Amino acid sequence: MATQYAIIGTTAKGIAASVERAVADGSLAPGAALPSVRRLADDLAVSPGTVATAYKELRQRGIVVTRGRGGTVVAPAPAVASRRPPKVPDGLRDLAGGHPDPGLLPGLVPPSRLSPGARSHRSTPRLARLEDAVREWLRPDGVPLEHVTFAHGALDLVGRLLTVELRPGDAVAMEDPGYHHLLDLVTALGLRAVPVGVDDEGVRPEALGEALRAGARAFVCSPRAQNPYGGRFSVERRDALLSVLLEHPEVLVVENDHASAVAGAPLRTLTGGGLKRWVHVRTVSKFLGTDLRWAAAACDPITSARHDGRLLLTSGWVSHLLQETVYGLLTDEGTRALVARAEETYALRRSALLREFADRGTEAFGASGMNVWVPVADESAVVNGLRSYGWWVAAGARFRLSSGPGVRVTVADLEPADAARLASDLADVLGESEATYGG
Repeated sequence: MATQYAIIGTTAKGIAASVERAVADGSLAPGAALPSVRRLADDLAVSPGTVATAYKELRQRGIVVTRGRGGTVVAPAPAVASRRPPKVPDGLRDLAGGHPDPGLLPGLVPPSRLSPGARSHRSTPRLARLEDAVREWLRPDGVPLEHVTFAHGALDLVGRLLTVELRPGDAVAMEDPGYHHLLDLVTALGLRAVPVGVDDEGVRPEALGEALRAGARAFVCSPRAQNPYGGRFSVERRDALLSVLLEHPEVLVVENDHASAVAGAPLRTLTGGGLKRWVHVRTVSKFLGTDLRWAAAACDPITSARHDGRLLLTSGWVSHLLQETVYGLLTDEGTRALVARAEETYALRRSALLREFADRGTEAFGASGMNVWVPVADESAVVNGLRSYGWWVAAGARFRLSSGPGVRVTVADLEPADAARLASDLADVLGESEATYGG
């Protein structure tokens, strides 16, 4: 049903601005239908071409999407509005956030050496000692190390690269289900997300091949701790994916190793396999601190130059105070021991929950990382059902493009004793859901 919001304007830019204002202030919610081109043209007494141009601009900027016979609707995560997770209701145990256990994070102490005076760091944007530490971090995993750079987190780097490399309307192959912020980012940039199915070994090669043959110009993946499904590349899966990617040498491959040190699985990287365009990015928020908005990346020379050139023209560099803090933590023996303990703890908690689910006949996936994915028939019924038992889990809709429904459970601070109770409660909810909704 078409929206009742009164779009105004006599030019393409004016019409587009009217829609954008309505989306920004909430008058047009995600999924709201816009009038057909011809109907709006008649209402505004303009040509259909003017409205079509306005809708095209809105699509390119990630504000609306076109769904064939379903018409034009506001994007699920429009570029002028933020899609935030629902607030956790009072009194519930939060297993929805995807955050690490605070008790397994080191204390953050600002560096004692502060940058003296006011000076530009554009000539030396990266601390040499942190670059060396990053290379030592990446070397054992076989990631090529000739070109290393930094960014303000993985999303910052991915957004910058996709903006430089692609144009609105271009397609990006994305994991499905996948990390919701990356899916939202692609939409916000006016790009098209092409779903690529995943399993316990990560991205499925046949699905990737279909996406690339359909014209995807970039591919974003997680080699381990895939969020939300938990898959990790095996050697065989990595080799199969490389075989597909080598047939498309111009595709930019973005490998997001977001959990790295606490993933609970070895890295089987795509980056040393002869790819022409690639970047491997690592962040530290999952094991050093959620407020450390820093990422390290190794890239091919072209990608490195394009990223750093655009960074130079925007923020210029990553704060040297932040770099000093990260360096201190990465090289501290006590912190390294804590991170190793965190990896072991997350693996134990994840395995405990999967075992409890299996004992009750509940299908679930989580081969690595700190999340477990549970396929369900009705997400709302399960989320609300678990809420009545005192649990709060994440509905899978935010993570999905075309894959089936599910819920994500974060196990970071879920002790094995609590896992048994959660599994029992979920089994009860699934039974109730099947009786009510027919499976």
